[in-house]
Amino acid sequence: MQEKDMVNDVLAGVKSSLGTYAKTIVECNNQNLRQTFQQMRDADEKFQYDLYKIAHQKGYYQPAPPADSAASSQLKTQLTQSFS
Repeated sequence: MQEKDMVNDVLAGVKSSLGTYAKTIVECNNQNLRQTFQQMRDADEKFQYDLYKIAHQKGYYQPAPPADSAASSQLKTQLTQSFS
């Protein structure tokens, strides 16, 4: 297995874990356990971003192109209105 494949596999695994943390945190009733999961999530988010930067720099991972400013503004307006 090549380095690129390993990095992308790790990124996918961490992404999956982050989703699991989110579900676990919102359902956790024990404050100490909830805080532990939040700390684990925070550490994984930092790890994921650090690995992403390396993967992007090496050309292993290409993010989606940025949305144009009109689409971003429209989405922001819709979200603002729905939360008002």
